[in-house]
Amino acid sequence: MFPTRDRFKEIIAAAPSGAARKKHPGKAVMAGGFAGGLEILCTFPTEYVKTQLQLDSKAVTPRYAGIGDCIKKTFQTHGFFGFYRGLSSLLYGSIPKASVRFMGYETLRNKMVDKDGKLTQTRTVLCGLGAGVMEAIVIVCPMETVKVKFIHDQNQPNPKYRGFFHGVKEIVKQEGVRGTYQGLTATILKQGSNQAIRFFVFNNLKASFQGGDNTKEIGMMRTFLCGGVAGAASVFGNTPLDVVKTRMQGLDRHLYRNTLHCAQEVLKHDGLKGFYKGTVPRLGRVVFDVAFVFTIYEQTMKLLDYAWKTD
Repeated sequence: MFPTRDRFKEIIAAAPSGAARKKHPGKAVMAGGFAGGLEILCTFPTEYVKTQLQLDSKAVTPRYAGIGDCIKKTFQTHGFFGFYRGLSSLLYGSIPKASVRFMGYETLRNKMVDKDGKLTQTRTVLCGLGAGVMEAIVIVCPMETVKVKFIHDQNQPNPKYRGFFHGVKEIVKQEGVRGTYQGLTATILKQGSNQAIRFFVFNNLKASFQGGDNTKEIGMMRTFLCGGVAGAASVFGNTPLDVVKTRMQGLDRHLYRNTLHCAQEVLKHDGLKGFYKGTVPRLGRVVFDVAFVFTIYEQTMKLLDYAWKTD
């Protein structure tokens, strides 16, 4: 019989974290997808502002004086729901993205852990790196390309994309499938470094709270804290790659010959500060994003361990 609400609380409070055991990839797909879908609904407005600021290159006439100005003008022009333009592309992609990420990580982790269920520091980085590369190729690059084009299109005098499916149709029609894979190299670098940093920091902070016992439950608040710190570390570690990726996927992508040329142009027109445009809104989103996803993922895995016996 399906557990009651009180029983759910008991399961979450009492179930071991499972760090010492191998985790079933199928459960990782389900738990990751659930966490990813909830997360993007909560954080997309900050992603929208971040993308607008990164597209606002000094090589052309700047549209925004800063974060506040971007928020003000977006609201005045498009209203509250203007901050959710392009949401569909991310929502359709966030669920499979998180699923692929955690499935990739758990699959690699299962192959690399020692007999005590522990990973070395190097293997932790490699598992995170591998998970990031997988999600970049399978989901993130086409998803991000469509999202950036949607947001960039909104700034044009006559927007041409009427919705997610119409936008994808037009992109493929004009540029082929390759048009949804712009900035692939930058995306792989960004996502690979993202997940390498996040899983490394998260696992090390979690281990410090566990005090050497990797089956010890650290609680939701500490899990949230570990995730938040991991998210912040990834922002400061790879925002330059995120800026280059965004430029490569925008409607002005034709201005850049390749990823290296794009980076050179950012440096030429915007200086070193140009590589950190959008850092503040990205930091606000990512800290909550990573904390939320790791917390929901771990709690969902406990419920799945109760409902789906795979050991």
